[in-house]
Amino acid sequence: KIMVKHIILWTLKSDLSDKEKENVKKDIKDGLERLKGKIPGLVDIKVISSRRLSSSTADFMLDSTFENEEALRFYSKHPAHVAVADSKVRPFTSARSCLDFEI
Repeated sequence: KIMVKHIILWTLKSDLSDKEKENVKKDIKDGLERLKGKIPGLVDIKVISSRRLSSSTADFMLDSTFENEEALRFYSKHPAHVAVADSKVRPFTSARSCLDFEI
């Protein structure tokens, strides 16, 4: 069965202190990972925010899997996802890269 991966890389705003960055990453991880089981079609979701090597050019990553492309579109507009994105992600990030692909 073909599924869809949704990968996001974010860079945090540079004016955040190291302590603020750690708190923001924890809040984002908690908020996004709590969406599992709440949004139909979302198979798996995890945020990688620790053990980052110095060669990295992003601060953290979302790795999520969906049943299909329609499920990804549904997730993107789902109120629970929008609430996390609007309150925990967008105010604290300066750059976002996305890669969606079939697996």
